[in-house]
Amino acid sequence: MPQPTPPRTVRQRLTEGNVSAQLIKLTLPLVWGIFTIVAFNLADTYFVGQLGTQELAAMSFTFPVVTTFGSLAMGLGTGAASIIARAIGEGDQTRVQRFTTNSLTLALAIVGVFIVVGLLTIDPLFTALGATPDVLPLVRDYMQIWYLGMIFLVVPMVGNSAIRAAGNTATPSIIMTVAAGINIALDPLFILGLAGLPRLELQGAAIATVIARALTFIASLVVLHFKEHLLCFQRPKLSEMLRCWLDILRIGLPAAMTSMITPISVGIITSLLAFYGEEAVAAFGVASRVESFALITLFALAASMGPFVGQNWGAKAYSRVQRSLKVSFQFCLFWGMLMAVLLAATGKQLVSSFNGNPEVVAIAALYLLIVPITYAPAGIIQVSSATFNALGKPIPSVVMTAIRMFVLYIPMAYLGSHFFGIQGIFIATGLSNLLTGVGAYFWNQRTCNLRQAVPLESAV
Repeated sequence: MPQPTPPRTVRQRLTEGNVSAQLIKLTLPLVWGIFTIVAFNLADTYFVGQLGTQELAAMSFTFPVVTTFGSLAMGLGTGAASIIARAIGEGDQTRVQRFTTNSLTLALAIVGVFIVVGLLTIDPLFTALGATPDVLPLVRDYMQIWYLGMIFLVVPMVGNSAIRAAGNTATPSIIMTVAAGINIALDPLFILGLAGLPRLELQGAAIATVIARALTFIASLVVLHFKEHLLCFQRPKLSEMLRCWLDILRIGLPAAMTSMITPISVGIITSLLAFYGEEAVAAFGVASRVESFALITLFALAASMGPFVGQNWGAKAYSRVQRSLKVSFQFCLFWGMLMAVLLAATGKQLVSSFNGNPEVVAIAALYLLIVPITYAPAGIIQVSSATFNALGKPIPSVVMTAIRMFVLYIPMAYLGSHFFGIQGIFIATGLSNLLTGVGAYFWNQRTCNLRQAVPLESAV
């Protein structure tokens, strides 16, 4: 009688070989993947910018809220990826499939709640952020559609995190490349009403985004099932599913809080900038998107640390974790200095391509002159946070981010605004990066050194 075929075992891809080479191999596809996400946002900003400063300001008001929900998705993905990567390192195929499948069902449950809450709070929320009665209808046009399509943002981000946890960073990047290309192609059609289509302006930007995201939803599920074999279609017991959800949320909620602190703080800073007029808000929106482009490589490096650290820690290859941190911190210093020089030289030209208003250009260029000086410590913060999350220790990331935003950034921004105007707000941004980056470096080094002597207990 033939024996049943054993379940496919997920291969440990990252526990052997040269550390630097493997980080490069992980990071390069992520650079491209994050680039496509940034291009996604830049395309929206560019075409909306053609409508006028008021429309660009409306788009800028949506940025902290959209990023907050994106951070929720990233947090859930981080929680799932952390336990999946360590389960792969331990060679536990059953838990790999269980956690992957249940992470997606958890994402669906959470997104349903936030769609309802979001739709009911558009006016009071954006009024609190400083949107004027003239801008608020434009914000409403965009967010009503965006909220309805939020399922296509959250679920694919969680699914792609699971794919990366298996050591495959190329496929999610390809998925996002196709989605970005579709979004860029649809933006002028829907926003400006080209090719005989109606001119939908901000509503068109939201529709293009939802259509492109819907394709990532389908593609990520196909890859998870047919390529990576990470899904399980057997109906789980309710008690088992709830235990899995709790394991994911134990890391995912603090990770989501960490990610959400930044856009929430950006929302507060946006409301502070609103006192200086719509031009200041529009300039901050453009500068933030240019900054996202400049930081792509550091974001990609931090994202690659999740699967690398998770698999190696699960396999008890602690020296490889230490080596990866050393290489990553050195690269943060190099890249931060390079971007500071480039943006100081080209900031005005970059900003003017989005909006020709002289005041918008001047304010955004000032931001790109001051803040990039501290991109290196900002990268160290990202790498340190990703490492803590991969180890199943998300609380240090929460503490670092909370201190950076609520103890340093926001108070210093208000003081800076009072004494030095808009320039003072931007100086506060840089100082908060610098001080937190130094603290993150020493905290991360101390934690990992201690854990080599006392191995981390299993989180699941």
